[in-house]
Amino acid sequence: MKRTVILALALLGYASVQAGEGEAPIRLSEPVQATDAYEVFGAPLDGTPAARPLGAVIADESAWEDGEVAVRARVAQVCQRKGCFLIAQDGEHVARVTFRDYGFFVPTDSTGKTVTLVGTLGRRTLDEAQAKHYAEDAGKNPAEVTGPQMEYAIVASSVIIPRS
Repeated sequence: MKRTVILALALLGYASVQAGEGEAPIRLSEPVQATDAYEVFGAPLDGTPAARPLGAVIADESAWEDGEVAVRARVAQVCQRKGCFLIAQDGEHVARVTFRDYGFFVPTDSTGKTVTLVGTLGRRTLDEAQAKHYAEDAGKNPAEVTGPQMEYAIVASSVIIPRS
């Protein structure tokens, strides 16, 4: 009986860790602006930019090919090692987001939040080795990646993350 209780508690603790419970999020960068509603990471902003959904921006290349754009998207995934990239998603549209000059990071508990990103959007092709590296950083099996991969990429200068 005692072994069964200990085993059950151990499994419960393991499941909690796997679910992210009890783990403090990693915050390697402090916000440059903060309100009760949101935090801004990266460059400070004058007000909240008028952001368009990621899917609408991707569909309208003329909206982003010449410079900065403000995009709204759900955070599908954050690098759990240090918050050095995130995957933004709007329906079927996805973009990898990195941060200008590797100058800031986002909290690792940002997954699921709808954020506003200010930066430049482009398309790029990842060679297989780079795609495998990104898969590993994202906690996926790099062996499942074969060949070059095309992706949309945003280099963000600012990220607005809601507090809740």
